[in-house]
Amino acid sequence: MKIFLLGGTKDSVNIIEHVKSNYDAYILTTTTTEYGAKLALEGGSDETIARPLLKDEIIRIFTEGNFDILIDATHPFAEHITQTSASIAEELNIPYIRFERPTTNLENVDTSRIHYVNSFDDAGKLIESDFPEGNVMHFAGANTMEEVLKYVSTERFYPRILKVASSIEKCEKLDVDSDHIIPMKGAASKEENIDLIERYDASVMITKESGEIGGVIEKIEAANEKDIAIIMIQRPKIDGLNKNDIVSNLDELDIKLKNFF
Repeated sequence: MKIFLLGGTKDSVNIIEHVKSNYDAYILTTTTTEYGAKLALEGGSDETIARPLLKDEIIRIFTEGNFDILIDATHPFAEHITQTSASIAEELNIPYIRFERPTTNLENVDTSRIHYVNSFDDAGKLIESDFPEGNVMHFAGANTMEEVLKYVSTERFYPRILKVASSIEKCEKLDVDSDHIIPMKGAASKEENIDLIERYDASVMITKESGEIGGVIEKIEAANEKDIAIIMIQRPKIDGLNKNDIVSNLDELDIKLKNFF
C-alpha cells in the first residue's frame, strides 16, 4: 500500500518504523522542517517533503502519486492541518486516519503548580498579571512565541526551540537575544529540565498539553522540584473530525489498516 503521512512528530516516526516492519508499504512523509524530514528518513520513510503544503498541493500529490491512504500524525496543536486533512479525505472519499496521542495521565502527579489556559495569548496575559518577576521558559516551540511576547519582555524570555533557520529567524524578528535560545533535541528528561530551570533562573514555565511522548510529566516534575509555576495550554478541540477516524496507539492503527486493506 502507498501511504501519504502528515508527520513531523515522534508519533509519525514510530508509525513509519512500525508500518515498514509489518507491512509491504511505501511511505511519503511530509513535515514542515528539514529536521523532521531527516528523522522520517532515518525511521524508514521512502520519501519526504520538508515544507508546509497547501490543501491543493496535498490533493495533487496524493492523486498523482496514486496513494491509498492519508494518515495525519501531526501535533495535537496543529489544528489547521488536521482540519485540512479531514476535509481532503472527505472530498476525495479516501481512507483516512487521524493518529492522536492520548492526553497526559496526571493521576499520580502533583498538579498544584499548573495554571491552565486556552491559548498562548492567555498565557502571556497571565504572566503579565500574576508573574511579573523572574525569567520565563517557553517550552512550546518557535511558532507560539509572538503571542506571549505581546505581554512578556524579551529580557526575561527563554525559548527552547529547534535550532533550524526558520526558528532562528522568528527569534530575530521578535528581538529574542541569541543567548536566550535553548537548543532543543527531542523531549528532555526531568534532570535536564531541572538543569535548565536553574541555569536560566526561571520562575515560570510555559508548555503545551502535548501528551507523555512530548515530555509533559518530566516538565511538571522538574517544575515541582524547583517550585516554579507551570502555565499549560490545553489542547484545542478540532472541529470536523469523525471520532471513528481517530486512533491513539499502534494497535488501533493496525486494526484500521487491516480493515482498509
